[in-house]
Amino acid sequence: MPTRTARTAWDGGFEDGTGQVELTSSGLGTFEMSFPKRSSEDGGGVTNPEALLGAAHSACYTMQLTAVLEKNGGTVRSIETKADVSLGKDDADGGFKIHTIALTVRGEVEGVDDATFQQAAEEAKTGCPLSKALASVDQITLDATLES
Repeated sequence: MPTRTARTAWDGGFEDGTGQVELTSSGLGTFEMSFPKRSSEDGGGVTNPEALLGAAHSACYTMQLTAVLEKNGGTVRSIETKADVSLGKDDADGGFKIHTIALTVRGEVEGVDDATFQQAAEEAKTGCPLSKALASVDQITLDATLES
């Protein structure tokens, strides 16, 4: 498998600086970021590491779930995954850390029952490469629903 690259350029201090994160390998875009906007409720129209991590985790999880469902005889019609990434204070060192990632997945899959879907959803949660990389996160939850 190839190595993928992203790049970040930052100007200024932590609280007053701004930066850009670039999806270098794909060339699909460069996105603005800043700490004040990162910590605001609405995000200020820029991205942040948590949103990028959520996008990456939901994409990886969805691909892994599709593979597991197919392995179990399912025919995937659609999968939609949302990842809510929660950043908060790290009491251990006074900095910040990701406390939770809540995955919510809805799937339309033929050839599997709800029990098989739930088992596949859990298997994908532990088996996706980003879930493995995020093993230090205190809690990664899953809400999976098979829709007809």
